[in-house]
Amino acid sequence: MNSQTGKVMVVGGGIAGLTAAWELARKNIGVELVEKSCFLGGHSIGYTCKATEMCQKCGACSVEKMLKDVIAEPLINVHLRTEVKALDRSDRYRITLAKSDGEAADGKILKGFSRHNTPLFVIGENVTEAAPPGAMKIQDMGSECELDVDAVILATGFSPFDASLKSTYGYGKWENVITGLEFEHIERENAGIVRPSDGKSPKRVAFIQCVGSRDERLGHLWCSEVCCAYALRMAGTIRHQDPEAEVSVFYIDVQNVGKEFPVFYAKIKENVRFVRTIPVDIYPVENDCLKLRHMAEDQGTPTFEEFDLVVLSIGIMPGADTKIISEIFDVPMTVDGFLDESVGNGIFVAGTASGPGTIAASMAKAGKAAFDAVKYLGGAK
Repeated sequence: MNSQTGKVMVVGGGIAGLTAAWELARKNIGVELVEKSCFLGGHSIGYTCKATEMCQKCGACSVEKMLKDVIAEPLINVHLRTEVKALDRSDRYRITLAKSDGEAADGKILKGFSRHNTPLFVIGENVTEAAPPGAMKIQDMGSECELDVDAVILATGFSPFDASLKSTYGYGKWENVITGLEFEHIERENAGIVRPSDGKSPKRVAFIQCVGSRDERLGHLWCSEVCCAYALRMAGTIRHQDPEAEVSVFYIDVQNVGKEFPVFYAKIKENVRFVRTIPVDIYPVENDCLKLRHMAEDQGTPTFEEFDLVVLSIGIMPGADTKIISEIFDVPMTVDGFLDESVGNGIFVAGTASGPGTIAASMAKAGKAAFDAVKYLGGAK
């Protein structure tokens, strides 16, 4: 066994926080994993597998596996519904934790299932009585205490763009205008994509890219990096489930997100229509359908099309607590409002806390942060 000792606090229980905690525990380092919500896995635990005739490398299965590994690791102490309130630095970091004001279980049971409907975790006040056989149990407690640790990894994640800010798209008003995250949840819960309004499979689906990112009017100039790949995977999933479905993707340009992406993109284009323009507005028509107005890319004139379902590919925004975390840990922020990675002095940043990235990229950043923390502990010792 590695003789390295020490204790690290990981703030954030999404895929980056889980990965960092797991990598540290593998080095025989104790971990205090702090998550302000009442469950682990962050946004990505709700993602669904998008395999068709072959794996699409969306990363959803890696989140499930990492969650199970972390829960089973005795060196990782999990604090749910807990947030950092204060920090004092002497020889070590003394961190004050308190119960968070985030969503609480309040006696309800929250269940996480794999794509094979196998229970992964159950959280709630009555977890002993309500847990299905074989489920991993985490008591939703909320910690109020002070802890001394030797280093900190900030993996506080991101906030999805609030699609209601794009008011012309009718999100929140028209049932069949949904976000990419909602698509994930619908597909996972129903083992297929259905319309929220009537539970029927849509025959005409539109994806609108860059909703909230690459938008000068909002001051969001960055690319969210994940939107192109996940929209195309979703489009491929729809076509795989229903070869008669018509799927259109409205885009600015398609971002190359890996060495295998060009081949994947070429295959998707065989069955999915790509329209290089961003729609102007959306309004409802008969049968809960939606009329979408855009400028025809070849003529530059207004064009109207009807769809059964519209999916908004919302961008990655800085986490809701980024400013607070920046102030508590004295970590600078980037011009875009994310945490600056170049902190040092025993504090490290992982995952989308420092900017947009895929599941794989978040795990890689978390692995590097854990590696750097291990080096720091060795030097401090």
